[in-house]
Amino acid sequence: MVLTGCASAQGPSLPVSELESFVPVPKHARLMNDVKVRWEVRENVTEVCGRAAQLSPTQAWMTPPLACAMWNVASKECVIITGKKVSHVELGHELRHCFEGNFHR
Repeated sequence: MVLTGCASAQGPSLPVSELESFVPVPKHARLMNDVKVRWEVRENVTEVCGRAAQLSPTQAWMTPPLACAMWNVASKECVIITGKKVSHVELGHELRHCFEGNFHR
């Protein structure tokens, strides 16, 4: 199981760069192609995503995760966790993680 938590040092919003178009990696280079996706809406996104990413409570508080995606290549499953208030950009960002893994590098 792998996880990525997407955070913002600017507070609970995504950086403007998230609105830019991107080119998906070719199908042969993706982490997974046929993915079963589950979306969980949680009240405690910072706590759940921070804990899954092994962030200390201080780290999670300083750069609170807005959402996260946890994927399992062997089972071809991905769980996206967001709060009740989520934009299509945030949801799309996490869905991209389900296919491409940690593309933030």
